[in-house]
Amino acid sequence: MSTLGRVVRSGVGRRRVQTLVIGLTSMMAVAASVLGGSLLVVSGAPFDDAFAAQHGAHLSVRFDAGEVSAAQLSESGKADGVTGAAGPFRTATVTPRPDGANPGWPMTVVGRGDPGGGVDEVALLDGRWPTRPGETVLSAGSALLPTPGLRITFPDLPGDPALTVVGVARSVTGTADAWVVPSQMAALTAPGSGGHQMLYRFAEADTAARVAAGREAVTEALPPDGVVGEQSWLTVRKTAERDTAVYVPFLVAFGVLGLVMSVLIVGNVVASAVGTGTRRIGVLKALGFTPAQVVRAYVGQALIPAAVGTALGVLVGHLLAVPVMAEAEEVYGASSLAVAPGVDLAVVAGMLGLVAATAWAGAWRAGRLRTVYALAVGRASATGRGRWAARLAGRLPLPRPVALGLARPFARPGRALAMGTAILFGAVAVTFTVGMGASLGEVMKARAHDAADVVVPAPPPDFGPRGPVPGKRPAVDPAAVATAVGAAAGTGKHYSASTVRAAVSGLSGTVDVIGFTGDASWGGYTMVAGRWFEGPGEAVVPTAFLTATGTRIGDTVTLNGLAQPVPVRIVGEVLDPRKEGKQVFTDASHLASAHPDLTETSHHIAVEPGTDVTGYVEALNRDLAPLGVTARAGGLASGGDMVDTLNALSAILTLLLVVVAALGVLNGVLLDTRERVREIGVHKALGMTPRQTVAMVVTSVVVTGLVAGVLGVPLGVALHGWVVPAMGDSVDLRFPDSVIAVHGAAELLLPALGGLLIAVLGALLPAGWAARTRTARALRTE
Repeated sequence: MSTLGRVVRSGVGRRRVQTLVIGLTSMMAVAASVLGGSLLVVSGAPFDDAFAAQHGAHLSVRFDAGEVSAAQLSESGKADGVTGAAGPFRTATVTPRPDGANPGWPMTVVGRGDPGGGVDEVALLDGRWPTRPGETVLSAGSALLPTPGLRITFPDLPGDPALTVVGVARSVTGTADAWVVPSQMAALTAPGSGGHQMLYRFAEADTAARVAAGREAVTEALPPDGVVGEQSWLTVRKTAERDTAVYVPFLVAFGVLGLVMSVLIVGNVVASAVGTGTRRIGVLKALGFTPAQVVRAYVGQALIPAAVGTALGVLVGHLLAVPVMAEAEEVYGASSLAVAPGVDLAVVAGMLGLVAATAWAGAWRAGRLRTVYALAVGRASATGRGRWAARLAGRLPLPRPVALGLARPFARPGRALAMGTAILFGAVAVTFTVGMGASLGEVMKARAHDAADVVVPAPPPDFGPRGPVPGKRPAVDPAAVATAVGAAAGTGKHYSASTVRAAVSGLSGTVDVIGFTGDASWGGYTMVAGRWFEGPGEAVVPTAFLTATGTRIGDTVTLNGLAQPVPVRIVGEVLDPRKEGKQVFTDASHLASAHPDLTETSHHIAVEPGTDVTGYVEALNRDLAPLGVTARAGGLASGGDMVDTLNALSAILTLLLVVVAALGVLNGVLLDTRERVREIGVHKALGMTPRQTVAMVVTSVVVTGLVAGVLGVPLGVALHGWVVPAMGDSVDLRFPDSVIAVHGAAELLLPALGGLLIAVLGALLPAGWAARTRTARALRTE
């Protein structure tokens, strides 16, 4: 081993605390960066790969067949900016009945001769493409549990047409729920209904504005009322990424905190090592070390623990990625998603480069020190600083050890600032995490919609041949249940919610339409904008619905797939993260003309004040037993895997930041006590007890901890105010103030005092060492 190598190894071995601090800081920053960078890459990878392979449609548009002809649509494919077009395909919204089961959910059927073409090549996953009437291919995301051989009938259509499933396929942009040969569409289209579908690819479609410009180009020469629905590929892509994209702003915040803390701590450790090792630097130069070799020695002492911490951080980042990646593996058939090697290389190179640059900046002074000066100064520390603070503290009515401790930060302001910065970041992380947990709790309240004291759940729907056997489940009469609820002793406010499925132009799959009977405004629905509906014909929808359909409050949408189309006017935007926003909340009476199947009806009850909920539920269940339903106490359901994962990641990364902050304090106080060991010996010789010594050392960080904690709280609140809305935007959610403004007095007091706690914990070990040091040994120390 070279002489330089022995010096580096000796320095790493002597400075164990500093080595541990650099290693842990690097590990935390790398773990968060690896996870965040991987999610940025992986979140869009399954969709992007499938979109490129299948030549996905940048825009799919559904037209009214009564307003626009097939010839006009064919000409629209030649508009400026269009690089490819497919269609027109006949389309219809139908409600199937699979193998004799109860009626299924509405679905969009498209007549298409083959799965290929220059736009939206449909990928066959199982079976084959239909070749004659009476056959169909179902989308892999169909609610009918697509299985080759399944027979589907359509009793609501003239002639009772039937189809046999011959394959399962997937359209990358979700252009249909099922495909049939074009000649089959006449039998599946009710009189006066049906439409055409066109699929377009544009030369430029990477932004919503460019897709909108493409839409204007293809519809410019068409009748203004011809478009009844559209879907952008950007909306579908965002939906595909939502399970992982929500983590990215959160992890970026922790990654930035970790990286900034790494720079500060590495710089402080190296600068402190240079400041306390001046005599050692002089000896090295006297032995022939060049200035460059001295600088390399200190850089190497920082790089070794940073390299170990980086390796551990990569491992931890991979382990933390397991539950998050698992949620993305089902997106478009992706399997075995893993952290991209390029992310690992970029993070490792960036971290080590950052440490090397920071250490070089801190060690540059060591290379410039003159040999004679370094040997003469040695380890002597400046004694003139902070005397005014010591005199001022001595006049306070405080014990002498406490006064000495309070004055100490002013003797080493640079070191106190470094410790305070580490504590500040710890307080920021704690404030952010506390607010994060509170915000997620508010989102879960909005998600559960369960402000009721008692709930009578809806009977489970029949999904087809794999569901309950037809005729085995007793029919439930919602009106009879509502009557029993209203007659029960102790019933206060109550309403019922009936779920039916419909189709909305521009959205693939079905939309849950929840029809309310009674006033449900008290039921826990959190409004983002607008108001709750007040009568028939009005509706409230989630943010993601507005985004996907390109609508806004005041617009009217039509619910298809029922006995007749049902138009509703949007009057409010509600916070609801379920079902990708495919929900419409409206008055049940407005659906009556469409004869919906109201077997999926739940009842929600607020008992009168003073009523025992348990006794009420028992009494109500005796009345409900003959009706085939059971009541239960209300309450919040589980938040789901995403919330559990976010809470776990928050706790782990915050704990790491707090530990690193405490170690930063430990490093600073340890250097300070070692520099002052002779001074401490003098105090002991004059009668200072070990307990007073501990008090003096611990008190030296109290002011720093309090100030850093108080400053960290508003920064943590600001970080929370940026990250939480960004997380909402990633999953098409707009959060009201009740979700963002969650920091009350109690929530802010904890992290503010947490700064003091971090400082005290970091100072305890050096304080114990100082208290145990014998007086004679301390006095002999130079």
